Amino acid sequence: MNCLGRAAIAALATLFLIPVSVAIAEPSPAETGSLDHIEKIDDRRWDVFVHSPSMDRIIQLEVLRPADTSVPQPTLYMLNGAGGGEDGANWLRQTDIASFFGDKNVNVVIPVGGYLSYYTDWERDDPALGRNMWQTFLTQELPPVLDAALNANGVNAIGGLSMSAGSVLDLAIQAPGLYRGVASYSGCAQTSDPMARNFVRLLVEARGQGSTDNMWGPDGDPRWVEHDPYVNAEKLRGLELFVSNATGLPGPYEMPGVVRPAGSPPLADQVVVGGIIEAITNECSMRLQQRLDELQIPADFDLGLPGTHSWMYWQDALRASWPTLERALR
Repeated sequence: MNCLGRAAIAALATLFLIPVSVAIAEPSPAETGSLDHIEKIDDRRWDVFVHSPSMDRIIQLEVLRPADTSVPQPTLYMLNGAGGGEDGANWLRQTDIASFFGDKNVNVVIPVGGYLSYYTDWERDDPALGRNMWQTFLTQELPPVLDAALNANGVNAIGGLSMSAGSVLDLAIQAPGLYRGVASYSGCAQTSDPMARNFVRLLVEARGQGSTDNMWGPDGDPRWVEHDPYVNAEKLRGLELFVSNATGLPGPYEMPGVVRPAGSPPLADQVVVGGIIEAITNECSMRLQQRLDELQIPADFDLGLPGTHSWMYWQDALRASWPTLERALR
């Protein structure tokens, strides 16, 4: 991953933000979560609140209900980026995901939380970032609760962008059989080589003041390899896979006069910082494509178009990925 030069990594660190708290505990992996309550904003938009035993807190899930609820329908989990959706940058606010799924028979579930967590289980609580047991929550505690609350049919797929774009591949590897499809938008599937570890460390430590030693341990800890989708790509065989990435060069949404979503960074930052980040993840995505080709694992790739690390491109990527996800959810 020599694509991750120091200047590029430093620029990447400037795009993400937020805080949290602490404690100490060994989770019970066999435990399931419990439904706290549901707030029905309307017939199609619910907020579902589920207690996580492993994190000992209630997690909010923003839910889009299917067009037809008379029969059980599948579930698509959509993870936010480094801010975990707590920072105002999330699928519901930055894209037209609600209207896109308006005529589709799928539950769309967007967790709120997971700031700089990589949606993984941390080895220990972090003084700055608190307790993160997101793999346990997303793959063990949450699905049975949501299946019951939403009358879902147990067929699942998952998608994620930026930080979570690699996480969704890892979650599918760590929980075989739970998801039938994965969509990865503008992310890096490598975590264990030296430059990739520096990339992860800089994001977690520079932006969140956390310590990656509390996540997957120090350099040399085998967990860095265990959670590397590039190294463990063979375990993605049999899944419907979609991977997208722009090149990092300015594209249609950087053109003068384009109306960008509320909360977007200044255009200069989107072009320069967002361009560098997207160029880095583009290199990662091309490496993943080469790896899957070598293993003869089928996947749908959408690479090579100009664009930056920003929401309007991820909105387009969601549309492009839907045929792949729809196959997975049948």
